[in-house]
Amino acid sequence: MKLKKNPHDILQEYWGFSSFIHPQESIINSILDKKDALILLPTGGGKSVCYQVPALINDGICIVVSPLIALIKDQVNTLKDKGIKAIGLTSSLKFDDVDALLDNCIYGNYKFLYLSPERLQQDLVQQRIRNMNVNLIAIDEAHCISQWGNDFRPAYRNCVILKEFFPDVPMVALTASATRVVASDIVENLQLNEPAIIKKTFKRNNLSYQVFETEDKNYELEKLLKENTGSAIVYVRSRKATIETSGFLNKKGISADFFHGGISNNDKDKKLAAWLNNQTRVMVATNAFGMGIDKADVQTIVHLNFPESLESYYQEAGRAGRNGDKAYAVILKSGHDEGRLKNQFVKTLPDVNFIKLLYNKLNNYFQISYGEGVQETFPLNFNHFCQTYDLPAMLTYNGLRVLDRYSVIALNETYYKKMNIQFTTTNNQLFYYMDQHPSVENIVQSILRTYGSVFDMPTTINTLLISKKSKTFEQKVLDVLQQLQKDEIIDYEATDTDTLITFLTPREDDKTINVIAKPIEQQNELKIKRVEAVINYTNNDTVCKSIQLLRYFDEEEKEPCGICSVCAKNENDISGDVLSIIKEEIIKSLKKQCMTSRELVENITFKEPYILDALKDLLDDEILSINSKNQYCIN
Repeated sequence: MKLKKNPHDILQEYWGFSSFIHPQESIINSILDKKDALILLPTGGGKSVCYQVPALINDGICIVVSPLIALIKDQVNTLKDKGIKAIGLTSSLKFDDVDALLDNCIYGNYKFLYLSPERLQQDLVQQRIRNMNVNLIAIDEAHCISQWGNDFRPAYRNCVILKEFFPDVPMVALTASATRVVASDIVENLQLNEPAIIKKTFKRNNLSYQVFETEDKNYELEKLLKENTGSAIVYVRSRKATIETSGFLNKKGISADFFHGGISNNDKDKKLAAWLNNQTRVMVATNAFGMGIDKADVQTIVHLNFPESLESYYQEAGRAGRNGDKAYAVILKSGHDEGRLKNQFVKTLPDVNFIKLLYNKLNNYFQISYGEGVQETFPLNFNHFCQTYDLPAMLTYNGLRVLDRYSVIALNETYYKKMNIQFTTTNNQLFYYMDQHPSVENIVQSILRTYGSVFDMPTTINTLLISKKSKTFEQKVLDVLQQLQKDEIIDYEATDTDTLITFLTPREDDKTINVIAKPIEQQNELKIKRVEAVINYTNNDTVCKSIQLLRYFDEEEKEPCGICSVCAKNENDISGDVLSIIKEEIIKSLKKQCMTSRELVENITFKEPYILDALKDLLDDEILSINSKNQYCIN
């Protein structure tokens, strides 16, 4: 690959653009001058281009540390599609595969090596990296390094080892959400040397932040998506809600699909491709969806539940309007949301005692002896585990994430079927069967060549591996297994699992957890403060929403955006006399019967926001109350 030495030539050749977005060019020039840099760009600000362009200009390879496997895969695939040689070290790779890929990085003229901070801790990886011709080090999602940041990942602290290996190589840290304290922590922990700190305003002039109160979120969602007909993401809190909400939208004639961590990788790829190509208009998803996905024409982001923090909300909302067109980020709230947020993110914060209990039960569940268990991987049926030890589901899930964050375990939330098979016939009977059923021969032979023990004992097989070896689809392998069982050729057992657990440290019970006890308590305090910030944001209907978000990220802005729900409300404020008339109309209607807010909007000839304001006043004055059917009634 012949590389050109001009940033604009590189941009044109691989990205097809003739000019950079501000401040990309100044960032690139700083890196080319071999200066360390801290880059704070809003979501959709083109962070990856800032390190990819200079890495392509200089000889050697760029090492990129990234927190999510999905993010790594997406970046590597995007670079490969452009004809750029890139490698990603994902958690699914075996030792021999990692060994070979690292050799390619040293001898194969590769330009990018993407890896997780946990992978960076491995001796093999560190040894091979030392032998690479590294031209740049990029730490993506750098806020993960800070104990004050959102999604703190202690393993990120080890990224500084790259600075020790290559003291003369520039290091660039990139993030889309960092307060002043977090930014300072990043610089200190990475030991950046007099870094250029380049920050673009987090203000999004084309993005309208909106918060609306409603008792019927599905009704408001339908109305919103019919008014704004472009591509959309709807964020919900649970896997079940993704399925239910997408089903509701499809029934209303709005093309939608669901996406969450529990579906197979094959299904994820299909669903994502359909959405990216606008064959599916709306993706209903849990909050992990969208990170690293490059789709510029998303018009609307809707949160049906409160986000867990303003950092995550800013990133999720920022996935709308990347093409510069008018876009909307909407939170639909009801009277129960504040309590639900606290229940989910405050009351389910696992303290140190619970983490010790959970770790002990996890080791007992998999029968791991004291001092053992390192690098052993087990499939976990989460519900069965919780039922076995009578553990609260949400508290347990959060506890597993804490153990994952502090590298006690590695948590891989991927749904798959565990297949155990054993051939129950003789060799001669099997070969006769294959003569009579030639369509199964290729797959059966692949199983026999891969698993020598299948005649002697129940053997766990990898159906995806068999499909690759037999050059067919995984579903075909599953169909053949069912046929072999039906014809009594094999005993076949399939069990569902939704999580893989890899133990990263030897079992030492309380000693293992005592090391991380203080940071756990500190993180719990921070999460409580973040929840309070979300509640304040959703309840504050006097200060421009954009200004509220900017202030949270230490950016002073005095000029209201003019397009958020607060600004629109202020523009259309009604007089006290008109508000009194609306209240009278509401009371007159409710004297006949109790009604929902939607029924009142349909029956009263005033705009919906005015009616909702009047209802709020009447509730505050205790003239009205809400019954169990979410209807307003006169007290």
